Amino acid sequence: MPYQNKTDLPDQVKQHLPSHAQEIYKEAFNNAWEQYADKKDRKGDDSREATSHKVAWSAVEKSYRKNSSGNWVKN
Repeated sequence: MPYQNKTDLPDQVKQHLPSHAQEIYKEAFNNAWEQYADKKDRKGDDSREATSHKVAWSAVEKSYRKNSSGNWVKN
């Protein structure tokens, strides 16, 4: 289920990530959704959706981190 807009993202993403990080998440999720369509391309028993969410969070964490207050900030 690729995301067309940032407004379609899960609440956890929309409520906690800055706008730019949400865009990173959306694009990474959508790319992973296509890349891991075939189960044999995924590690373990993760679903296509779970794999795509993991990839998306990993992409966000390359440019953002949580600060001491628990807020996501640019590295």
